[in-house]
Amino acid sequence: MITDKMLMTKDGAIGRMVFNNPVRHNAVSLEMWEGAADIIDDFAGDPAIRVIVITGAGGKAFVSGADISKFESERASEEAVKRYNDTTDRFHTKLSALTKPSIAMIRGYCIGGGVSLAVGCDLRICSDNSRFGIPAARLGLGYGHKGIRKLMDLVGPASAKELFFTAKQFTAQQALVMGLVNQVVPDGELEAFVDDYARAIAENAPLTVTQVKRTVGELVKDEGERDIALTERLVAECFASEDYIEGRRAFMEKRKAQFRGR
Repeated sequence: MITDKMLMTKDGAIGRMVFNNPVRHNAVSLEMWEGAADIIDDFAGDPAIRVIVITGAGGKAFVSGADISKFESERASEEAVKRYNDTTDRFHTKLSALTKPSIAMIRGYCIGGGVSLAVGCDLRICSDNSRFGIPAARLGLGYGHKGIRKLMDLVGPASAKELFFTAKQFTAQQALVMGLVNQVVPDGELEAFVDDYARAIAENAPLTVTQVKRTVGELVKDEGERDIALTERLVAECFASEDYIEGRRAFMEKRKAQFRGR
């Protein structure tokens, strides 16, 4: 269910999803999470899309967490809370299962659920005026182990604790130091930088990008849960692909390779 508060565009190999609730700093409602999951399904099923960029509208926020104004209607009862949590889990499961790389383009506030969304992406690029925080301890909220594990895998136990314990906001440079973001760029250059970044990824061999993404996904699991056979099969598929032939030929002929993902 894609609504006017969730926007989707396609530009060649780049798919863009925009959280479009700028009046509330892109705070997310149940309906928006449902729409976001549908957009992910669309991108996942479109062979022309090779990279997904996720961002927020309005220039002041990426995503500022849950829309508290909707709590009375969406999270007032145990049944309603379960539906809300199931819906957000559904979205994050779909985002995690994507075989295509995802980039969080962050400008302004990235708070609470916004941090969780950004952490769920493969890469995070932010403007130099961005702010990050997880205010759960100020609201008395519990935080699920899956979300904490993803954050901890990214920034380490000490920084994960600092984000939660202090509930304070951190600058873009502090986020870069702790490993929460990959790149910090001047505010006015953010869109162009991310566009160039995404297109550079899209021009590379899709099978290799997918193989590395899925291998990293296996390696961050506990040792007994890793599917090493899958990672080896993906490597073999790369070497058996037409793209591997094209890559070798393009290198020898000193031209840009034209990869087809097969």
